[in-house]
Order: sequence, then C-alpha cells, then structure tokens
Amino acid sequence: MSLDRMIENIRRTGNPTVAGLDPKLSYIPSYIRKKAFAEYGETLDGAAAAILTYNKALIDALCDIVPAVKPQAAYYEMYGWQGMTTLTETIAYAKEKGMFVITVGKRNDIGTTMEAYATAHLGKTAVGEQQFSAFGGDALTVNGYLGSDGIRPLLGVCREMDGGIFVLVKTSNPSSGELQDQLLGDKTVYRTMGDNCEKWGEELPGKYGYSGVGAVVGATYPSQLSELREALPHTYFLVPGYGAQGGGAKDVAGAFDRDGLGAIVNSSRGILCAWQKENCAEEDFAGAARREALRMKEDITSVL
Repeated sequence: MSLDRMIENIRRTGNPTVAGLDPKLSYIPSYIRKKAFAEYGETLDGAAAAILTYNKALIDALCDIVPAVKPQAAYYEMYGWQGMTTLTETIAYAKEKGMFVITVGKRNDIGTTMEAYATAHLGKTAVGEQQFSAFGGDALTVNGYLGSDGIRPLLGVCREMDGGIFVLVKTSNPSSGELQDQLLGDKTVYRTMGDNCEKWGEELPGKYGYSGVGAVVGATYPSQLSELREALPHTYFLVPGYGAQGGGAKDVAGAFDRDGLGAIVNSSRGILCAWQKENCAEEDFAGAARREALRMKEDITSVL
C-alpha cells in the first residue's frame, strides 16, 4: 500500500516529519516575486509562477532529509487554474525527487462524487482511449463524517493505484471538541471515527503492520494522541499542530509506537517562513528551511 512507501522514506531519512507546502505570497522572498511579476505582471499567472519557483527550491533543499511534503489545495485554488497548475507541477517535482506527497483536500462527499475526487487526486482519468493522472498525489486527506458512503469509494482507487488516505479523526483546532469529543454511547465521536479507520483499513493492509487508511490526529491534544495510538494499532497518524499551533515534541511523543513509527508530524509555517524567523538573507530561504527541518527532526526524535 501507498503508506508503505511513506514508511520506507521515513526509515531512509530517519525523520518522521512532513513539510507542509501552504504558500502565501508574503512568505516568498521579494526577488522571486519581482522576477515572476516582471514576466507575467501582478496577475494570477505571476503569483503561480512565483510559488512554483519557491516550492521547487524548498523541495531541492529538503528532499534528502524530509520524507514527505504536504501541499494544501486551498493555497493553490485561491490562485485559480494557474494555482492548480502549480499544485500539479509541485506534486510531480516532489515525486521526481523521491518524496511522498500527501495532498490536503479534506474531501467529503459520497458515491460517484467521491469517486471523482478519488480519481482526481489519487487515480487516473479516462479520456477516450487514454488515461491521465490529474494531480498524482500519493495520499489524500478526507473527511469521514458522512460515514462509510464517503470512504468506500476511495478504497477501490487506493487499491488499484497504490494510494492512501488520512481521515480526520481528532483535529488540532481549538473548537474540535464541540463535535469530536461528544459521546456516542460510551465512546467519543473521535474514538468512533478512529475505530472506523481500523475497520476500513482492513481492506488496504500494508507490509509494515499499518494499513492504507491513516488518521489525522492533532498535536494539540496529546492525551488523545496517546489514547488513539493504543486503540488503533494499524492506523498511521498524520499529526498537524506542531510548532505554530503550539504543539511540541513532548506533545507528539504519544503518537509513535515502540519502533518510532506510527506517526508523521507536520510543520508548515515553521519551515516555509524559517528565513523570516532567522532574519537571514532572503536568498538563503531554502537553507533556512533545511536548518529548521533538521532542528525539527532532532527535536522530535529526541523524545522517541
């Protein structure tokens, strides 16, 4: 299954982290923006070109030390079709460099509509006698709160294309408990969703003991991370909330198993904006991202 490849990248790099590629123009050094605007004007084309240049430089700086990248579709959709082209090219470039790609879409629908989402992000689209990979990610984040009708259409595509999914279980935002902490009988909603991930994952077994159905569990809720790690032995965790949202290494420690696997921890702004935090020369933005990624690796592996 697809998550086997992610695990192999984690083992290769010794690094259980993922770099979130959620770019804003304000994160991008001025010399890159100026060059793109000189060619395309202050247009969506110019913005998309600047983002692609920025993303490629970050991928070049990180690909040997970080196992995966996580582009958030919304940050590309806001720049129209030009931004979506940049998303496609970013995914292709990261995969060319050997990185695992988790596309954040949080897609949520049922039946043939969910099949269309699965085809777009993980599968191949038929055009006459030809088939094309529209976006080509390795895994996709999805919202399972419509129930099995919203997940089962993905499983067949994942099986066919060696893809994976991460289902929202206990999210990192402050108000997540308004729904996810409520009780369904004697279990919380998030625990019920986690149990569903284990059940869905039986259809996508992996060779390292983890299925192709993962779970999104936030670093901002460390006790729930530990609870779910114990309860969901075959479900890999994607852990947002480290760094800018307040989660630290000790907070994420409970997400891992005894072998130091079981979770991949995300940092987006911490890596993307490292050059601004360091106050280094903007031409060294990729070097700053690499330094922050290595610091994050050391921080997290120190508690495993």
